[in-house]
Amino acid sequence: MKKIILTFIVTIAIFISGFLIYISNGYYDVSQTTPHNGLTKWVIRKTKHSSIDKRMKENVVPENINDSSLLITGFKHYNEMCTSCHGAPGIKAGEMSEGLYPKPPLIYKNKEQEDPQEFFWIIKNGIKMTSMPAYGPTHSDEKLWAITAFVTEKLNKITPEEYGEWEKKYTEQEE
Repeated sequence: MKKIILTFIVTIAIFISGFLIYISNGYYDVSQTTPHNGLTKWVIRKTKHSSIDKRMKENVVPENINDSSLLITGFKHYNEMCTSCHGAPGIKAGEMSEGLYPKPPLIYKNKEQEDPQEFFWIIKNGIKMTSMPAYGPTHSDEKLWAITAFVTEKLNKITPEEYGEWEKKYTEQEE
């Protein structure tokens, strides 16, 4: 039994030493232009989804998520804050997004319905080690729910022509 325990401890020590050598000698490339390896992608994806799933349940989806005034408010905020990275129907993501890794998703192209609880949590809290900022410190939950409503209820259903019409109608009103 002592031999098994000693073998286990030595194996763990070798693994930890190898990991520390790998990290401290700069073998892992942290460049934005170099994609993650398969194991790293899996760890990040699994960690992200498990973490969000555990925490998003506290967010209660408002009953008025389909309300037109909420969708319009969400559109205004999305158009102002999100299109530079995520694009929109008929609007290409900005130049800065080309240098980001992982690339910001073009959420308007997602044909599956976004989960409002998950989406709200992401825009409120951001995601570490990506370019997704946390808007919770600078925006009220009401505004974040408006963005969530627009993205989850309207964005992937709107045509480029309709998006352009919304831009003319709702962004010119503020000027």
